[in-house]
Formats: sequence, C-alpha cells, structure tokens
Amino acid sequence: MRVKPISYLKANAADMLAQLASEHEPVVITQNGEAKAVLQDIATYENTQQTLALLKILALGNREFQRGEWIPLERAISAVKARRKAV
Repeated sequence: MRVKPISYLKANAADMLAQLASEHEPVVITQNGEAKAVLQDIATYENTQQTLALLKILALGNREFQRGEWIPLERAISAVKARRKAV
C-alpha cells in the first residue's frame, strides 16, 4: 500500500485519481506523519462494500442457525414454490 502526505494529495489530486483508477491500489494519506485516511477508487470501494454486505448476511445466517432458527431445505423449497404459484 502506498503512503503519501496530504500535501502531495493537495498538489497532485488529479494524477492520484487517475492512478487509483488504473492501479486499484489504495493510498494511505498522512498528516503530520500519522495515517489519517485511505483513498481508493470507487470500483474497489464498491467491491469492498459488497463483500462486507455478504459477510454480514453470512454472520446473521450463522447466528440464526446457532439459535436453532432454521428449517429443513425441503420445506424451504416447498414454501418458495408455493409463493411462486400464488403470484
């Protein structure tokens, strides 16, 4: 991961955006020598958000399973088929 000071970002914003879009490599932005932000292209950001959403769904499903809140596959399939017929 690349690290750049905020002064570099201010002076080279357009170039950095072009690099982000082509390389898909995030950049850590520092201020006074400390990491303060991460800059990434929109495609990488959206992929990260989708991945996080899927992980949340899996975690919720796992919790429901551990609490015994599940039904057998055959019953779930029957319920879906019944709903489709009703539409």
